Amino acid sequence: MNHFLDIHKTDPVDLRAIIDNAKAMKDARAGQSKGTLDADLPLKDQMVALIFEKPSTRTRVSFDVGVRQMGGQTMVLSGKEMQLGHGETIADTARVLSRYVDLIMIRTFEEQTLLELAEYSDVPVINGLTDRTHPCQIMADILTFEEHRGPIKGKKVVWSGDGNNVFASFAHAAGQFGFDLIFTGPPQLDPEQEFIDLARSKGSNVEIVRDPLAAVEGADLVVTDTWVSMHDPQSARERRHNQLRPYQVNEQLMAHAKPDALFMHCLPAHRDEEATNAVMDGPNSVIFDEAENRLHAQKAVMRWCLGK
Repeated sequence: MNHFLDIHKTDPVDLRAIIDNAKAMKDARAGQSKGTLDADLPLKDQMVALIFEKPSTRTRVSFDVGVRQMGGQTMVLSGKEMQLGHGETIADTARVLSRYVDLIMIRTFEEQTLLELAEYSDVPVINGLTDRTHPCQIMADILTFEEHRGPIKGKKVVWSGDGNNVFASFAHAAGQFGFDLIFTGPPQLDPEQEFIDLARSKGSNVEIVRDPLAAVEGADLVVTDTWVSMHDPQSARERRHNQLRPYQVNEQLMAHAKPDALFMHCLPAHRDEEATNAVMDGPNSVIFDEAENRLHAQKAVMRWCLGK
C-alpha cells in the first residue's frame, strides 16, 4: 500500500513515474471535453473520501474532477460533518473509513492528524495539505516547470517570502529531483532547518540569501505565496506585510533572474501584495498552467497509490 504523505517519503523513481504519468494523461486528454472519462478508467468502481478540515477551491475541485474523470466516485466530508479527533479518535476514524472507501485524501491543520490517519488506515492516504507541508502542489509545480523548460534537475529555484508549508515541500522536492533552492525572506519567517538539512543531505544546494535581488540572480524559476493565511489575526497580517514588503515579486525583481525565468504562485493570490499584477499576468507567469496541473498531478498520485 502506497501512502502519499510527503515528497521526501516517496522514492525518487516513483516520483518521476508520477510526473511522467501525469504528463501522459494530460496529453491524452488534449482537445477533449473536460467531462470526458479517461480511456482506461483506472478508478472504476473505486470510492474516494475527500476530507476537508480547511476550506479549499483548487484542492477540492481538482481531486473531485480527477476521480470522476478516472471513473471513480467521491465522498466529500468537512471537519464539521465528522468527529475526526473530537468525538472519536483519529485512529478509529481511519479504521472505520477503511471499511467504506478505497482511498482517502485529507486537507487538515496538524501534521499529526495526517500521520495518525495513515498509520491506522487500511487504504492509501494522500496529504492534500497540512500546516507543515503541501506535496501535491509541488508535484504540480514540477510538472508545470518541465512542460515549459524541460527537466528541473540542476535548475535554480528561488522562493521569495515566507518559509511556509509550500516552501517545505519545495525543499523536499529539491533533494528528490536534484535542483537547487534559494530562500529569500526575513529571518523571522525562515523555514525549519530540518527541511534545509534534508535537501542538502541529498546533494542539493540550499541557501538563505537575505537580499532578494542577489537571490534571484540566474534563477530559472521564481516562486512566492500569499503573505498571510486565512486564519491569521489582523495584528499578524499587518506585521507580516511590514516584514515581507521588501520581498514582493515585481518587475524589478524578475529582471534580475534569467530572461526566460518562470514565475509561479500556488494561488489564491493577493494581487499587488506578494506579487504585482504585471508579474502575475506577464509573459513569464505560468500560474494558471500550474493550477490546472493540480488535476493531472493528483490523478497520477491517486493511480500510484492504488497501484493503477
